[in-house]
Amino acid sequence: MHKDDFRVVMLRDLRAVAREVSLYPSDDALWATMPGLANSGGTLALHLAGNLQHFVGGVLGGSGYVRDREAEFATRGRARSEVVAELERAQRAVERTFDALSEARLGDEFPVELAGRRIVTSRVLLHLATHLTYHLGQIDYHRRLVAPESGVAGTVALAEL
Repeated sequence: MHKDDFRVVMLRDLRAVAREVSLYPSDDALWATMPGLANSGGTLALHLAGNLQHFVGGVLGGSGYVRDREAEFATRGRARSEVVAELERAQRAVERTFDALSEARLGDEFPVELAGRRIVTSRVLLHLATHLTYHLGQIDYHRRLVAPESGVAGTVALAEL
């Protein structure tokens, strides 16, 4: 895979998460919890924004981003527009990092240990992209449960590749 493969998928799916968040009919609906689902759409969206700003922007891109993972899961009640703004910050972090990233760096070890070991950067990026898409699907499902009439987000659109 090339660096642009990771970039295109991550940016596509971040845009889709932002569309999902915008389709919730209210700020309260974004934070609604459902039986059997541990996280709201808002929680998952903030988690994704923080995850990518940390691992792609901060660790790989050297942006200096400081992650507060606990806050990603503890925050409630933020406006949809604020959550979308956080997703847009994540998009900019992905763009800046991939603009500066060399193809050769994909074969290097990721700058930090993960799960107690060193992993090649391309494999970490693949994990981050699939993690993003996994939670995007959860957000789509949550939104349709909370607000069945909220429309279609165009999640995982092939046309955006």
